[in-house]
Amino acid sequence: MKLHKLLLLLLFVTFASTATAQSSSQLKRKKEALEREIELLQRNLDKAAQSKKLTLSEIRALNTKIRLMQSKISVINSEIKNLDNEIHENTNTVHSLQDQLSRLKKGYAGMIRFAQRNKNAYDKMMFIFAAQDFNQAYKRIKYLQQFGQYRKKQADYIQGTEKNLSYRIVILDKSLKAKSTLLREQESEQNKLAKNKNVQSSVLNKFKKQERQFSQDIVKRKRQQSAIDRQIRNAIQREIALARKQAEEAERLAAARAKADNKPVPVERAKTTSSFLTATPEAAKLSAGFENNRGRLPWPVGQGSITESFGEHTEGQASYNNDGVNILTSDGATVRAVFGGEVLFVTVIQGIYVVAVRHGEYFSIYQNLKSPTVAKGDKVETKQSLGTVATTSDGALLHFEIMRGQTKLNPEAWIAK
Repeated sequence: MKLHKLLLLLLFVTFASTATAQSSSQLKRKKEALEREIELLQRNLDKAAQSKKLTLSEIRALNTKIRLMQSKISVINSEIKNLDNEIHENTNTVHSLQDQLSRLKKGYAGMIRFAQRNKNAYDKMMFIFAAQDFNQAYKRIKYLQQFGQYRKKQADYIQGTEKNLSYRIVILDKSLKAKSTLLREQESEQNKLAKNKNVQSSVLNKFKKQERQFSQDIVKRKRQQSAIDRQIRNAIQREIALARKQAEEAERLAAARAKADNKPVPVERAKTTSSFLTATPEAAKLSAGFENNRGRLPWPVGQGSITESFGEHTEGQASYNNDGVNILTSDGATVRAVFGGEVLFVTVIQGIYVVAVRHGEYFSIYQNLKSPTVAKGDKVETKQSLGTVATTSDGALLHFEIMRGQTKLNPEAWIAK
């Protein structure tokens, strides 16, 4: 029963260790991803620092970097917590194995003493012949045989327990060393975070002195973005009008054929923007595929960091609305389609290239490209290149939007985490 309980304990600890290892592996991957993102932001900040002029993009990149550094410290804390649990479990297992080993050795010592007292063949024969009847004599013979087998089995148990104990002690030692390393890393990251917060404070003081200039820049960019948004809305409205015309023509032809064949006229579907944009089987399939991949769509760039999120923003006295997300990436990064579809338009507005791709009733918009590699009407696949991101005074910044019909959606809810 004691051995049975020990085996159950070992199985439980092994399972718990496996679960912890999986969790630790996930945390390690998350930490590595954060490190890559922080490194990318730092490269952009180093480049921006070469210019004496402070930009809003630089401020946002610094704020994003600090947020990511805080996330990294949080991940390190989770790793330490996992190790603490692992150390606690392995410590308990080591103590249980030590107790079990002590009991096994004590029992085995008793068997050895018994064997020593009855080691010669004469004593064994006397033990058998002293039986009251044949049945008892047979049982004593079997007892002596089983005693020898049991003693060998106990010796094997002791050897196995010693090996397991040594293994657990090695694992415990590794966990303690890993925790020590993580604690040093945690301290280093906290020092880096403190330095970056000092830089942030200095930058914000500089921003306050130049707030009027930044407000003027925001107004200018709002006008520029309004012109781009107007063109996007017009293009989508034309696409909806064309889809409506095609759907109505298809219904008219279907009704005419039914009348000619003396069949009931098909019931007209409700006329909505969604029904027009998904009127064809191909468009309906694209819409369904896009919608089913919500939260799993690939990023429009291979590597990047969201420095400005979707929705309302306030910078000093100026406020504005971001209809998408701004992704800071590396110079010359390839811009990729997040899903298969058809290029709705490729246009240049005030020197900025914009590419829009239709996915049934959904649209993805990629803004701030140079040298686009697609044209209106092209069929594109998921992750296919649309061009490269342009580098401006704000860095290599891609503005990315997702729309359903004329409704703006938050891209962060659609792309993979």
